[in-house]
Amino acid sequence: MNDTTSDPSTVVPPYTTGWRLLAIILIVLLAVGIATGKSMFEMFNAQIAHLQAKVKTVPQTKYIAVLLDAKLAPGVLVTFDPQDGFLMLQRLTDIKEGANDSMQLWDNTNPAKPVSMGVLTPKLRTAQLPIKEAALSKVTQLTISVENRGGVEPGTPPLLPYLYSGALILKAL
Repeated sequence: MNDTTSDPSTVVPPYTTGWRLLAIILIVLLAVGIATGKSMFEMFNAQIAHLQAKVKTVPQTKYIAVLLDAKLAPGVLVTFDPQDGFLMLQRLTDIKEGANDSMQLWDNTNPAKPVSMGVLTPKLRTAQLPIKEAALSKVTQLTISVENRGGVEPGTPPLLPYLYSGALILKAL
């Protein structure tokens, strides 16, 4: 006899081949998606770390003051960055000390007892005075006087009138 029938257990119905192919494609797509997601997550973390390091090097101004002259014109811009611990004083005018003079910065919060904060370096457009943030926390008024070369002795009041004066403001970061 001629056997033209085949064993039904070895015949693969045509619709199951499509499902198998679809399952393989979906597994490959899932693997690619997971790998891409992990890669993007690692890139995101690297970018955050880079930006955090960059922010640490950018100056952060915490205190600011514009000291005005007698005509109420801006004369000195004062800023403080807690990261470097320096009070930066930028001259906004061309006024310079005489050969035997120095400019001295004062905490004038209590005008009856001004406290010297330092002597500015002569003829520099921008001067730096080292100061601790805790020392600035109670200061509300700054003034600059012209003194004899090197500034006044500790405990000695400044010469009047003040060349510049203004309020020190705590800036919101």
